[in-house]
Amino acid sequence: MSSAPLQPVPFVDLGAQKLRIRDRVDAAISAVLDHGQFIMGPEVAELESQLAAHCGASHAIACSSGTDALAMVLMAKNVRPGQAIFCPAFTFVATAEVVAWLGAHVWFVDVDADTFNMDPASLETAIADARDAGHEPVGVIPVDLFGVPADYDAVSKIASREGLWVLGDGAQSYGARYHNRRVGTLAMATATSFFPAKPLGAYGDGGAIFTDDAELAEVLRSILFHGKGANQYDNVRVGMTGRIDTMQAAILIEKLRIFDDEIEARNRIAARYTSLLKNHVATPVVPEGLQSVWAQYTIKLPEAADRDAIQTRMKNEGVPSAVYYAKPLHRQDAYSHHGIAGGELPVTDMLAGSVLSLPMHPYLDDETQDRVVNALIVAL
Repeated sequence: MSSAPLQPVPFVDLGAQKLRIRDRVDAAISAVLDHGQFIMGPEVAELESQLAAHCGASHAIACSSGTDALAMVLMAKNVRPGQAIFCPAFTFVATAEVVAWLGAHVWFVDVDADTFNMDPASLETAIADARDAGHEPVGVIPVDLFGVPADYDAVSKIASREGLWVLGDGAQSYGARYHNRRVGTLAMATATSFFPAKPLGAYGDGGAIFTDDAELAEVLRSILFHGKGANQYDNVRVGMTGRIDTMQAAILIEKLRIFDDEIEARNRIAARYTSLLKNHVATPVVPEGLQSVWAQYTIKLPEAADRDAIQTRMKNEGVPSAVYYAKPLHRQDAYSHHGIAGGELPVTDMLAGSVLSLPMHPYLDDETQDRVVNALIVAL
């Protein structure tokens, strides 16, 4: 008699986490249903207080999504047409999208081949190119890709010299550390996402902005509520509907209670992946002094590897994989007219053809991880 087929491996196992905290989440949801303050209820302020304490920022502003978090900071900085903002091309579209919303020029920067994060030398090239094109450089948005903080020391040094502000895109990195400082304290402002699959994820959309600038925080709180002044019927600036739902805030409070434990588990699982795979593929690099939250565990396949065939063979064994990002932003139709540092981004293009992300979450047990590793090695 043949054995039953193995169940597919979940890429992100939200169910295992839910089993751990279901009773507390149910109680939190019930509390919101009981008090009925579904918009800006007391859980929102409590979440903001806990997030600020957790990362060390003076101010945390909870909002509707990671994308809106980025956009609100740009609105607060009065970004406008004719200005140039610099971001990596190897990232999710939201980073560039918010710049385009406001009519400014996106200048795409190459990334480091090991960390996948913004290359400071390419940033310097992009700034010079933007000025040559008649654009006014105003800001930089480094992205902490896959959970590893960008090189904020190098980026901030360039930005300071050139008179630019720095907005950290920490959509994938909340909870990570950069030389004993947590994401949220590394730039003028930092945006993060609570999309369900993120390391700290809600059960719907959500995000937050962190800053030590009290004046900026006040402006952001106005923008997220239709540009309100003394109240919502006193509109002192153009704003948006950027509020987080009370229900999501209540859920995130419960998830934050176990978050540091989950970060520890993610790092343990990532270290095990690396020990098992380092002789077969190029494993992720976390620079000395930094800690990742491993939003993704992303390898680089050998140059001659057929990625599609590898993914198909793994899928046939019930092991999923994903490619972030097969088509980088400077090659997307919607952004083809924006700037490119030096006219080409060779590292970005190389990574787009070679990266592969494996299942990663805090509840990945050794047996399942061995199954993922074996499927990949056999498929190579």
